[in-house]
Amino acid sequence: MKRIEVVAAIIHDDEGRVFATQRGYGDMKDGWEFPGGKMEPGESAEEALKREIWEELETRIVVERLVKTVEWDYPKFHLTMHCFWCSVESGCLTLKEHEAARWLSKDLLESVDWLPADWVVVKEIQNSNN
Repeated sequence: MKRIEVVAAIIHDDEGRVFATQRGYGDMKDGWEFPGGKMEPGESAEEALKREIWEELETRIVVERLVKTVEWDYPKFHLTMHCFWCSVESGCLTLKEHEAARWLSKDLLESVDWLPADWVVVKEIQNSNN
């Protein structure tokens, strides 16, 4: 089975909300996810995440800490997703690849249709004290 390693940003604000994005392309189009993308050879997870968020959202982020690494088997590939708690350093989260985005409080996390691997992260956030 094909293996894909990605990074994802759990971008939070001062009100405790997290930023969710809706995919605008591919097999999982319209599913909701934490933004991010594939790591390039020689890149650390943190470097990849900062690059991906700049490319996708024209925003500079501060990577604060690893929350969880999710291992998930999708029908066509195995996903390893490193998920980091992040905040906005500069920029205004401009959607360049996604269809939509929402800031979600902890009690509204289940209001969107998350992709399966991202659901694992949602549950982690709901059970945390963040």
